[in-house]
Amino acid sequence: MKISYNWLKQFLKTNWTAQETEVLLTDLGLEVEGITDFESIKGGLEGIVVGYVESCESHPNADRLKITKVNIGKEKPVSIVCGAPNVAQGQNVPVATIGTTLYDEKGQPWPIKKGKIRGEVSEGMICAEDEIGIGKSHAGIMVLGENLIPGTPLNQVFSVEKDQVFEIGLTPNRADAMSHWGVARDLRAGLIQNEINIPLDTPSVSNFHVDNRSLRVAISVKQPELAPRYCGLSISGLEVKDSPDWLKNKLQAIGINPKNNIVDATNYVLHELGQPLHAFDLDKVKNNKIEVKTLKTGTKFTTLDGIERELHEEDLMICDDEKPLCIAGVFGGAESGVTQSTTNIFLESAYFNPVSIRKTAKRHGLNTDASFRFERGIDPNITEFALKRAVILIQEIAGGLVSSDIDDFYPKKIEDFQVFLTFDKINQLIGQEIDTGVIKTILTSLDIRVNNVSESGLGLTIPTYRVDVQREVDVIEEILRVYGYNNIESDSKFNVSVANSSPYDDYKIQNKIANQLVSQGFFEIMSNSLTTKAYVELAEDLKEEHNVDILNYLSNDLGVMRQSMLFSGLESVSYNINRKKTDLKFFEFGKTYHKKEDEFLEFKHLALFLTGSKTPDSWSHFEEKTNFFQLKAYLERIFERFGLSSLEYQSVESKSISEGLTGKLNSKTIVEFGRVKTEILNHFDIDQEVLYADIQWDNVLDVLEKKQLKISEIPKFPSTQRDFALLLDQGVKFDDLKETAFNTEKKILQKVDLFDVYEGENLPEDKKSYALRFIFMDKKKTLTDKQVDKVMKKLQNQFEIKFNASLR
Repeated sequence: MKISYNWLKQFLKTNWTAQETEVLLTDLGLEVEGITDFESIKGGLEGIVVGYVESCESHPNADRLKITKVNIGKEKPVSIVCGAPNVAQGQNVPVATIGTTLYDEKGQPWPIKKGKIRGEVSEGMICAEDEIGIGKSHAGIMVLGENLIPGTPLNQVFSVEKDQVFEIGLTPNRADAMSHWGVARDLRAGLIQNEINIPLDTPSVSNFHVDNRSLRVAISVKQPELAPRYCGLSISGLEVKDSPDWLKNKLQAIGINPKNNIVDATNYVLHELGQPLHAFDLDKVKNNKIEVKTLKTGTKFTTLDGIERELHEEDLMICDDEKPLCIAGVFGGAESGVTQSTTNIFLESAYFNPVSIRKTAKRHGLNTDASFRFERGIDPNITEFALKRAVILIQEIAGGLVSSDIDDFYPKKIEDFQVFLTFDKINQLIGQEIDTGVIKTILTSLDIRVNNVSESGLGLTIPTYRVDVQREVDVIEEILRVYGYNNIESDSKFNVSVANSSPYDDYKIQNKIANQLVSQGFFEIMSNSLTTKAYVELAEDLKEEHNVDILNYLSNDLGVMRQSMLFSGLESVSYNINRKKTDLKFFEFGKTYHKKEDEFLEFKHLALFLTGSKTPDSWSHFEEKTNFFQLKAYLERIFERFGLSSLEYQSVESKSISEGLTGKLNSKTIVEFGRVKTEILNHFDIDQEVLYADIQWDNVLDVLEKKQLKISEIPKFPSTQRDFALLLDQGVKFDDLKETAFNTEKKILQKVDLFDVYEGENLPEDKKSYALRFIFMDKKKTLTDKQVDKVMKKLQNQFEIKFNASLR
């Protein structure tokens, strides 16, 4: 939100600098994110002076150029080559001197330099009004008045408004500060706390009066729960034209482009008081009737941006006797707005239900200055005051007569909030006792009325514009922010409670694994849980009927909650590959969302993505691509950290993964991993292999909670190892060999590893070679070669019997 400092000082006549004010506003909770300078004329006319054309002659080498001698207040006149058709001797003209910076229509700077034009020296530039930002004409040079002294700076001839604009990061609860008046109210409270008591100048509406009653508009509110207050009046005999410079400057300073004096006046009051207003061309309102109501779903309505929209039955509309005119509190209609030919208007000021406005704005993807305020909650008791303020301003800049009384529909007044504030609660929450007199001063400075005082606390009345202050703790927060968080002393003694928590809490396990993956070169990604509906078509195991749809989605790309972690991760992979980052290791903790009949389910996952080379290419080693076994190694390190080393693997059944495995434990799926299918990668324009692992985090946590921790003594005796190179049939699996080995020897066999696989030359076509390593250890004594050889013989016999294996 942008706040003009000059505008702010219309309410508070403070002599503080913008920087001092910035500090105080931030301390009050209105965080100033930056201050920018504003000039009504870009560059402030610096370096541009009044010049008197002493002579004007034709250029010897160009038919359309003139050589002028111009007095700019120095000892000698300067020579300037000018191509304007209207330049002539005896004129006072604006001259941009050498070194001056001018700005084009896009705000880009271009300096004035001494140079030669067709062989003749030019020491400056005689300017047209659009070249110096005073006007838009470029028909010729700008001719100034006669009674000006050469050399006079042009910014002394034309007023240039300079301002400083605060960019305030407004939090959603501070609806009361969505205007210059609201910020000024807060600033006044802060100044009082700093012992500077400056009155708040409220805009006067005492000059408002009704000129005649010849153009009454009948107002009917059909849904008072959606429009608790609605008022308006008519103004006739207006002249729609450009706004005066002072009004344009105020709006441009806060980033609003002026349109015409009527629209600009309503925008001015909006940003001055925080009350949105809307002006209708009354001649386009059928039968001078205004109805505030909802319409049938599917009703067509074209808004100011020229887009035809389909209305929802809950959208509150402003209608005339025949048709809709405006989406209430959100956006005007294309057919009822003010144009250059408008002479009569109906001016609306209202308080709409915040929830209704928020739903309508989100439903149609609209975010306007009006909806921004209505959906957060404006002051329902400023409606008529703001209307009068706007009328006075419109009559000042556009003329016209007030041709009806104010018709104010307000059947049930919204009352101020009542809160009882206890002193004990203040001291308990703040941690420091604040003097009662200081508390009452702060509350009074915030327009919070103290009704009664007792030994235990204060009875308070909260103004309606403070929609975020309705509880005792809210009042204490107000006291604290004005008193100053920095003024609360910190206790040198801190008491800390140690909670009895499980070592298997989700966040603890997650942090351990995240740290482990980062140490292995992975980067954590955080993807949007919202995604496109189209992704379910990429995998047969995802169903469209299981999508969790977003009712008011911002775009089709964010229309549903994701059913898989794969696609959002591939978006990140594709994004990085397109920026020449091809060696990637990503992980993400996230959730998937599913609709099963009438039930909504969500599951947590840990997803890993691996693609590119194992290590950067260099002189010391050849480039080696990542592969399935590298991913499996990373997963095994994770499971070892969990203490889950007994997973049972089988071929993957996922429709998104090829050449992969599913790891299960106690019939629970723990992980699925493998190579992402090429057709899916093609959808993301990825032309390199991507390996993907999906760890079912909920199942992991469930297994860990039930897992019993076993502690064993560190072995005192050494282990020994033996190797077998077996010639096997193609259908034999390593898991089968491993299982047979442990069934054959259950006492001293500790581990079985597969360290080499060979197929090809010198082997029959239906055969393969496995190199197995066996680790033996006895926890009570040192093993002898005789014992180990005996076990190896038993293993060899079993392999020969069960698998028709032979030693190579």
